[in-house]
Amino acid sequence: MTEVDRIKYLRIALVLVGLTFTFGIWPLGIVWPSGWSWHAGGRSYYYEMIVTIYATLGIFLILAARDPLANRSLIWFTICSSVAHGGVMAVQSFDGDHNMGHLGGDVLALFAVAAVFALLAPRGAKTAAR
Repeated sequence: MTEVDRIKYLRIALVLVGLTFTFGIWPLGIVWPSGWSWHAGGRSYYYEMIVTIYATLGIFLILAARDPLANRSLIWFTICSSVAHGGVMAVQSFDGDHNMGHLGGDVLALFAVAAVFALLAPRGAKTAAR
């Protein structure tokens, strides 16, 4: 894949992930709580906080799609934090059968986001895609 193609697909991925982070996590927690909501059953301040953080990140990912090269640090933050957050959640998923759904839900989703962004992230200091 050429660098120009990689940047084009990265822009698409940034918008799709950004939209999902901004508008999709809350509904996923309602529709599939065993895979997306860690504190199902009533109001969860934790869940409201994490949804707010991811919604904010989502907005910045959408904005980063305008110029991915100028936003490499945000892209790599998303990659690294997704691996770290997904890794912690993967371990926590084994703390009782009620958490195992997360391995196929939010844990898998965070690892997928990290993998796609890492595959598409800009490689060199300069790219013709600007």
